[in-house]
Amino acid sequence: MSTVEESLTLGRMMGLIARRWRQILDVRLRPHDLTDATWQPLLELQRYGRPMHPKEIAEALLLDKSSMVRILRTLEEKGFITREPDEADRRAFYVQITPEGARRLDEVLRFSRAIEQTVTDGIDAEELAITRRVIARIHSRLNGPGLD
Repeated sequence: MSTVEESLTLGRMMGLIARRWRQILDVRLRPHDLTDATWQPLLELQRYGRPMHPKEIAEALLLDKSSMVRILRTLEEKGFITREPDEADRRAFYVQITPEGARRLDEVLRFSRAIEQTVTDGIDAEELAITRRVIARIHSRLNGPGLD
């Protein structure tokens, strides 16, 4: 490891990796009318497998409400989501992924997996498994009590 890598905190290193990964993915997504910001809500909708309130999506993505509203408006204009009224609360609505949104999400996931394959090529499978477990534990602890 170089001196520069040794001087980076783990958080900074992970942030730089995530930022670069998003840059590469954004370039590949441009022709498909999506960005890193716009595909993430689609992933949450698919992951939960049900219509969701915008607030739920924003919380899952650690975004503020106004940013989420803008992103959802863009996704709706592109036909990737629909918004349906919440029968229990007329002021609220549910967001649902459309078949076209699901198709686009599948494309994004293929691109992301291809990036992962490229950047992890030549890294031992056991090392990758350990890395995934460690990152999962860090993620869990960041979302646990005591850090807010």
